Amino acid sequence: MADLMVNIKNLSKAFDSHKVLDKISLNVEKGENLVVFGRSGTGKSVLLKCIIGLMTPDEGDIVVDGQEMLKLSYSQLNEVRKNIGFLFQSGALYDSMTVKENLAFPLYRHFNLPQSEVEERVVKTLEMVSLLDAIDKMPSELSGGMRKRIALARSIITEPKLMLYDEPTTGLDPLTTKEISELILELQKKLNMTSIAVTHDLICANIIADRAIFLKDAVIAYEGTISELTSSQDKFLQNFFSTEVIKA
Repeated sequence: MADLMVNIKNLSKAFDSHKVLDKISLNVEKGENLVVFGRSGTGKSVLLKCIIGLMTPDEGDIVVDGQEMLKLSYSQLNEVRKNIGFLFQSGALYDSMTVKENLAFPLYRHFNLPQSEVEERVVKTLEMVSLLDAIDKMPSELSGGMRKRIALARSIITEPKLMLYDEPTTGLDPLTTKEISELILELQKKLNMTSIAVTHDLICANIIADRAIFLKDAVIAYEGTISELTSSQDKFLQNFFSTEVIKA
């Protein structure tokens, strides 16, 4: 257990009569990159939101870095969240704030840091994503790829132990997808993070994944390396990945 960042047991979640997770059990080791595949509406994003506490499961246990998430008070949960980064599908940048203000926001909100240290971290993190020259720009002035980089920078500026990615490359062209995926892998190694990434993008998955699971009919139907899943003789997997290759 000491080597586990995430330990999930018998996790279930339903919306009315529609069950999206049915007694899911899953371990993610420290330093591991796990990719979660599945068709739309199969509970991939719900899984992430349950892990970080944005949704409450109907039953089950979630342990993150030794903390039993479902037994924490609100203030305790917020303390644990300081060590978890979440990259939303939309990027979720604040349009009324500059890039600098977007990155500084989580530091001012969650940490009692002097302004000089906040500014130092902002500069350092923008250098990591090669966008220091965008520090005073507004999100509306950025391309899609640049917005993803800034959103990624904001999610890692707190130096989290665990990163959760919800479709990190959606809407990007293949070249930008490759660049963002390589950046995710580079930052994961540099900051020694563990990550769980929900994606349908094979370009991204091939670059970042150590292991992958596939959610189907509310359970983990398949598990293995990307190569094992994409070369499987299972007809469902063959149809799914052949479609995703065409999309890419």
